[in-house]
Amino acid sequence: MTAKRILLIVGGGIAAYKACELIRLIRKAGMSVRCVLTEGGAHFVTPMTLAALSEQPVHTSLFDLKDEAEMGHIQLSRQADLVVIAPATADLLAKMAAGISDSLATTLLLATDKPVLAVPAMNVRMWQHAATRRNVTQLRADGVTILEPDEGPMACGEYGPGRLPAPEAIMVAIHAHFSRSDVLAGRHILVTAGPTHEPIDPVRYLANRSSGKQGFAIAGALAALGARVTLVAGPVVLPTPPGVTRVDVETAREMAAAVDAALPADAAVMVAAVADWRTEISAEKIKKTGDGTPPTLAFTENPDILATLAASPARPRLVIGFAAETEKLIEHATAKRARKRADWIVANDVSIDLMGGETNSVHIVTADGVESWETLPKQAVADRLAARIAQALA
Repeated sequence: MTAKRILLIVGGGIAAYKACELIRLIRKAGMSVRCVLTEGGAHFVTPMTLAALSEQPVHTSLFDLKDEAEMGHIQLSRQADLVVIAPATADLLAKMAAGISDSLATTLLLATDKPVLAVPAMNVRMWQHAATRRNVTQLRADGVTILEPDEGPMACGEYGPGRLPAPEAIMVAIHAHFSRSDVLAGRHILVTAGPTHEPIDPVRYLANRSSGKQGFAIAGALAALGARVTLVAGPVVLPTPPGVTRVDVETAREMAAAVDAALPADAAVMVAAVADWRTEISAEKIKKTGDGTPPTLAFTENPDILATLAASPARPRLVIGFAAETEKLIEHATAKRARKRADWIVANDVSIDLMGGETNSVHIVTADGVESWETLPKQAVADRLAARIAQALA
């Protein structure tokens, strides 16, 4: 990392103060950093502060570059190994998506031929506005990596997604960028993760204990190998892995629709623990009867997402399912692979650790037999499985 050069664009917003700590972490990692401070950003941090921390001149205007007669903004935009925008305001994202170059920052972004990592920070309603969602979609299609904002209380008094992630989380994304491989470049891989929630009434639902950790780790590992990853996530509170496009759903039917919408894909890794059943939703909270008689719930089978995908005309080349079992692990996983027409089943015993732990012990069931792995951290399982997928698609 010692030879890596970061160009940091600091946008306007209260979160601009976090750029100071980010600069410190970048330099601690052995990388150099040069800063571009927008007009809005200068209301929250000063050029002198950023210059002192980076030990580099800070640029604020297109015409403050001494070598602008020789197109200094072009040189500045291309001397870095990675361009990071933190905070990336709604205004900056909109101008990037539209190709507007009306300042030093936007001109650099339009002129750069280097990878761009944008870290949005804004009011929750601005982040959720249809215009911002369109801009984020366009930027991702243009190849910009978007680090999803955190959820929490904001300076404006509202609560929700829109907070700038901690500088440490931004550093994780920077490290992930430089450790990426291109072995899966050009491949689109679909991953599902987490549980589904099937409502019973306005306040209750059927669910399971899936944490989503293994699926999220797999999505991140595949993105690190250069794949374009779509992660369809059930209701879990986990950060989106760098470079991954996330689609949040709640129910099995919503997950099935999102999976279908994400096709075509080269591979699908169906990690989610999808509820097998749903019930008719009561319009009002179900009350106790007073005589000890339990309510009667009429169950309907949910769509079988894995089997439907494996039988689809748009079937990915490689379809991988997961089987969380409490008994007869290999027997049930082998039968599931045949029944669902999956290429691989990744089986794990949850009779002791009922999901949510930090380690996993898996068995890969394929047409060639069973390969058993030792107990590993979930990230190590993800990295190893991603490498196997890359090998299979090569």
